[in-house]
Amino acid sequence: MAMAVITFTASNTSIASVILEVADPEATHRFYTAFGVDTHIRLRASEAQSTGFRGFTLALTVSRPAAVDSFVGAATDAGATVLKPAAKSLWGYGGVVQAPDGTIWKIATSAKKDTGPATREIDEIVLLLGVEDVKASKQFYVGRGLTVARSFGGKYAEFTSGESSPVKLALYKRRGLAKDLGVPADGTGSHRIVLGSTAGPFTDPDGFAWEAAGSRAPAPSTAPALS
Repeated sequence: MAMAVITFTASNTSIASVILEVADPEATHRFYTAFGVDTHIRLRASEAQSTGFRGFTLALTVSRPAAVDSFVGAATDAGATVLKPAAKSLWGYGGVVQAPDGTIWKIATSAKKDTGPATREIDEIVLLLGVEDVKASKQFYVGRGLTVARSFGGKYAEFTSGESSPVKLALYKRRGLAKDLGVPADGTGSHRIVLGSTAGPFTDPDGFAWEAAGSRAPAPSTAPALS
């Protein structure tokens, strides 16, 4: 399928922060510090009900397989559950873990061989939202000022990120995303994630909530977002 690229330049909307809603911010902060991603996310105390798949994953792109193993090992040592052990595939090498707070993380590299020692450096973080209708959600976000970087029909869409954005946003079919992560697609209740936006508050067609960046203070134990 040919790649369709759409450009929208009316504004420069991007993710300013990623806020995970968790039951125990202090314990969760300790986990993410050990995992090595604490500077890229914020935490907020919440008791919102959530069952099954929350409809998203945070994906870390790293330089080589040894880095994948290092992140997966750090996560499991800190209490994460392995959903998919790190392994080779046609596209590279990667694995999937679920943090104690329920957030699913995918760690992957396009490299199939190590060309150096393991590092804990992250090349890119992508927030993949599992949506029912990729085309409709893509147009929704374009209408709110996000710029499409890559789009593959109704299967996948990726947006450009601002210079200060800690995370890039992408859209994927919900059931396809769940299958890729190795979990059932069914889920109810809160997504347990809120996105800080440079364009003010809104909620997308799949119920993912955005708020004006800095509109609400994070929990005291929260790590600052990457700036």
